[in-house]
Amino acid sequence: MGVLSLIIKREFISKVRNKSFIVMTFVSPIIFVAVAALIGYLSSMKTEVKHIGIHDETGMFVSEFKNSESYKYHDVSKIDPKLLKDSVSQANYEGVLFIPKKDNLEDYEKAIEYVSEDSPSLGFIASTESKLSEKLLRKNLSSQGVDTVLLDQSKIDVTMHLTKASGEETVKGLNEMKVAIGSVFGYLIMMFIIIYGNMVMRSVIEEKTSRIIEIIISSIKPIQLMMGKIIGTTLAGILQFVIWAIVGGILLVIANFVFGLNTSTPTTEMAVEASKLADFQLYFAEFLKLPLASMLIYFLIYFIGGYFLYSSLYAAIGAAVDNETDTQQFMFPVIMPLMLGVYIGFFTVMNEPHGTVATIFSMIPFTSPIVMLMRIPFGVPFYEIALSIALLFATFIAIVWVASKIYRVGILMYGKKPTWKELIKWLKY
Repeated sequence: MGVLSLIIKREFISKVRNKSFIVMTFVSPIIFVAVAALIGYLSSMKTEVKHIGIHDETGMFVSEFKNSESYKYHDVSKIDPKLLKDSVSQANYEGVLFIPKKDNLEDYEKAIEYVSEDSPSLGFIASTESKLSEKLLRKNLSSQGVDTVLLDQSKIDVTMHLTKASGEETVKGLNEMKVAIGSVFGYLIMMFIIIYGNMVMRSVIEEKTSRIIEIIISSIKPIQLMMGKIIGTTLAGILQFVIWAIVGGILLVIANFVFGLNTSTPTTEMAVEASKLADFQLYFAEFLKLPLASMLIYFLIYFIGGYFLYSSLYAAIGAAVDNETDTQQFMFPVIMPLMLGVYIGFFTVMNEPHGTVATIFSMIPFTSPIVMLMRIPFGVPFYEIALSIALLFATFIAIVWVASKIYRVGILMYGKKPTWKELIKWLKY
């Protein structure tokens, strides 16, 4: 145990004293906030106005198109269509909508044409088709004797008021917010498994190629060296996460304080801003109701289990090869479950957080660190979490045994590219 602790201490100190580790630990939260602010600023910038021509031979559609911040519509019904197409080619118009005159309303279904140099966005297409369909519907109803004015007066817009069974007010998009939080945790685990797993692998390759491993291995067991590297790097990663959590918490408190200023007496000019602020405070209140403490604890548990599991594989790969180029054939099977966990978790948890697919993948050890963290904000029974964690650490022990077999043989193998068949043979030694 004393030898293992020395290896852990050496690996931990070498990682935390690294300049890049120190810089990224404290600079990353600032970069994250700066990027978020930049994205917010860019999203608030006004887009370039696009000029759209409407060539309406009927005269009944052009009035349906109103100018907006993004689009400005021009009635060009009196201009020759050939000249309009030339105008599109010369970029005078972003595009021109041609509406011919038809005797029957049904003929408009496939008669309207939009001409442009660049393909329009799906949003623009959907909006334009909706305006045209609505106008044709109203025209068709009028031809059948239906009073469309009375129909408009009869419309009632419904906005649902969301409350819980306990009577508490809730907000729209709460599930999306929960998935987003779980996705952040999942992406962090995947990112750091890849980053620190590669760090373990490179460390093994460097010691192996420098032949210093031959001296080290004479005094300690290979499994002790492998576990020392994994645990030492894990502790460094946990330290980084803790620092990020503290800095993130401080930034969160500051953000809440800043957004919470002067909310009691808003002026008339600030009515819209006050409404947005109320929505933000409601979402923030829902965020605080989430089991944040337990989510953080489970995050650390799954981070440790997932990292131990994958780092054992990274260490085994590093011991089996002589350089990083030879690792490519072994990396895809290792990274694929991580990617699978992220995408399956995202596309299934949002719709069915307790469905069969989400539940199964939250139990599979290679995907559970990601999928289960996405499910936890929705309220997962404790026995499912306990079973998932037990399976994760049991699989970790099994993988460590397999990886140690490969590590023991591969650490002293030089000048030969291993194959999957040879790795299987090493397990029998």
